[in-house]
Amino acid sequence: MTAPVLKVNALCKSFGGVRAIRDLTFEVRAGEILGLIGPNGSGKSTTVNSLAGIFPITSGSLQLDGVQVDGMPEHSRVAGGLARTFQTASIFAEFTVREQILLGSNVTRTSHPLTSVFSIGRKVDEEAALEKRVAHILEITGLTDVEHKRVATISSAQQRFLMIATALASDPKVVLLDEPAAGLVSHERKTLSQLIKSIRDLGVSVLVIEHHMALIMDVCDRIVVLNFGQKIAEGTPEEIRNNPVVIDAYLGEVA
Repeated sequence: MTAPVLKVNALCKSFGGVRAIRDLTFEVRAGEILGLIGPNGSGKSTTVNSLAGIFPITSGSLQLDGVQVDGMPEHSRVAGGLARTFQTASIFAEFTVREQILLGSNVTRTSHPLTSVFSIGRKVDEEAALEKRVAHILEITGLTDVEHKRVATISSAQQRFLMIATALASDPKVVLLDEPAAGLVSHERKTLSQLIKSIRDLGVSVLVIEHHMALIMDVCDRIVVLNFGQKIAEGTPEEIRNNPVVIDAYLGEVA
């Protein structure tokens, strides 16, 4: 068993008198793909937004690579190694594909802005490493052939893969993929499955929230199941597939 890179402990999130998440505890281990599933309204999106820092949590704690992050703003969590995508495409239409990926890399820059004027210090080495990383991200996301096209002109599937590429550009420890298969057809979902596995092969842990059970069962090492804001099951895909509580919560969909 590998060490956890993201630890969620007794997470609670309330909106007024409504408890959207109740005492949720789980961990994402290093080099792991963890699925988060549940019926509509089960609390998946609230969980992701709480992890990312969009929603302040009501109680509980979040640790990223041993650092307490539940009080940090969203940008600090990104800088600390927590990246995410969104259910709807988040793009800069007038940018090129390459420019948007480079934008995602800004949190990784360590050289002082003045070095960009004189090309001194760490700037040259940093730019060379960045160019290499961007080229690799373009390759694994299948976007090399469109890297110089404006984002508005590429396909909707490519825009989804671009969101993942932008998240990877921040050099994360964990990537939260929120409904990455939304709007994708069958062959595109197969490409997505391979991409998610490639992210794990990079040494980046993945938390994927998804409705497509075939994709979840294919890519995930473990799965956490939510219902009415509470964890009702956790285990391997095979264990989840045959869990009667999960089958009942999904009205037979998982089986």
